[in-house]
Amino acid sequence: MFEKKIVLASKSPRRVELIKDLGFDFRVVYADVDEVYPPNMSPFKIPGFLARLKSKAVKEIADDEIVLTADTMVYLGKDVLGKPADEKEARLTLKALSGKMHTVITGVCLKTKKKSKTFSVRTKVYFNNLSDEEIDYYIKNGNPFDKAGSYGIQEWIGYVAVKKIVGSYTNIVGLPMEKVWDEVRKF
Repeated sequence: MFEKKIVLASKSPRRVELIKDLGFDFRVVYADVDEVYPPNMSPFKIPGFLARLKSKAVKEIADDEIVLTADTMVYLGKDVLGKPADEKEARLTLKALSGKMHTVITGVCLKTKKKSKTFSVRTKVYFNNLSDEEIDYYIKNGNPFDKAGSYGIQEWIGYVAVKKIVGSYTNIVGLPMEKVWDEVRKF
């Protein structure tokens, strides 16, 4: 359907699956960068900044390829909730999200040899109140450790914790596919 091929620079198996499901011809590379941003940067601009940073690490692309990089962050107010280091941090994060609304922002960068474009998508997520037992169950049986905000909406916790979302579901998974589809078609 598209003349251009996607170079997905990501270690995320969820992003690989999303791109695959759209039917893009793609290959995966790893953009190994230190995810460091200026300390005075607005927290809501960080995902786009990191997506651009990752795109700069991809040097070898063909004329018919579009590099796609992304970074997803979870915010409770202005606080960034990253990937938890251990069970204790995952528990504290999930307790903080319990019964509250938080925001998920994914920054995406598209790049060819001649141009680039960065955009971000925000989704609001409303959590039900979670019991200690539910949080403990997810930490023991789910996979909170490789996800910003200590949860994956596509996992058990998403079925029981998420009351509603306003915006893109796939954005919460890690890539706002509705917007990616539209931007790749226009790129």
